[in-house]
Amino acid sequence: MNILLLIGGLVLILLGANALTDGAAALAKRFGISELVIGLTIVAFGTSAPELTVSVASALNGSADMAVGNVVGSNLFNTLMIVGCTALFAPIIITRGTLLKEIPLCILASIVLYICANDRLLNGSLLNRIDTSDGLILLCFFLIFMSYTFAIAHKPAANEGEEKKKEEEESAEIHRIPLWQSALYIVGGLTALVLGGKGFVNGASGIARGLGVSEAVIGLTIVAGGTSLPELATSIVATLKKNSEIAIGNVVGSNLFNIFFVLGCTATVTPLSLQGITQVDLLMLIAAGILLWLFGVFFGKRTITRIEGSILALAYVAYTAYLIWQINA
Repeated sequence: MNILLLIGGLVLILLGANALTDGAAALAKRFGISELVIGLTIVAFGTSAPELTVSVASALNGSADMAVGNVVGSNLFNTLMIVGCTALFAPIIITRGTLLKEIPLCILASIVLYICANDRLLNGSLLNRIDTSDGLILLCFFLIFMSYTFAIAHKPAANEGEEKKKEEEESAEIHRIPLWQSALYIVGGLTALVLGGKGFVNGASGIARGLGVSEAVIGLTIVAGGTSLPELATSIVATLKKNSEIAIGNVVGSNLFNIFFVLGCTATVTPLSLQGITQVDLLMLIAAGILLWLFGVFFGKRTITRIEGSILALAYVAYTAYLIWQINA
């Protein structure tokens, strides 16, 4: 049964990602909204829906480590494996604004999470926990992020002639479809992604528990990878369709949604006590964001190349190997 859930979930995720990308790109073209904004909002929220569902459900069931591990692991998977694998299919072009604003904001989000989750280190508490006040702080950051996103939606897509010309060329390749069809693609795609992600996670978690793996490790790896499959599928499909802004916006937006919105909502509903989530996991999250920013700024002329993508993907593999080693240590 668990294997059937895995396969069925994967099929729904792939179909949903394709429909969501087509609908979101067509919607952006129709209303003159940049693909980056669509990626940061509609696509990011939709692909983060599995994380929200899993984290809240896990927290209410008393599995705080799985709830937090799901978010931390998903963001690591997004930054390292998704960007890495997507770049292997086709190099990802990153706009100047994303490098200067959105990616640094992701790094800031990881630092905020590190501070909120380190009561023992910073306050001398007996236990690390993300309580209701931390959750409300995260939600306040989320409101600031959304305000910024809507603000850039009303600005010209690009100030530089080169980038404007590129956007127009890419936009010409997006098929114009009726508004109702765009909405249907988006809603249908999001529904398929949520159901597929849930099915995949349930199947994977059932198999993992049968093998006696801890909730923290399940959350950081299998559940995180499963709930991030929508982002992986959406980013690869978007890049292959030459909608690179949707691809990178999806990853950046999902990371911000996961920390500020998903953890914010979850901690507000019920405080999260951290036991299996370590300093290594939280610091790795910060390091992953910095590595992505460095690659975009210094090496590929605002492009994540195949070589850089390989390094990112290998970094995730190394982190996963470290977790497995910790289990057997």
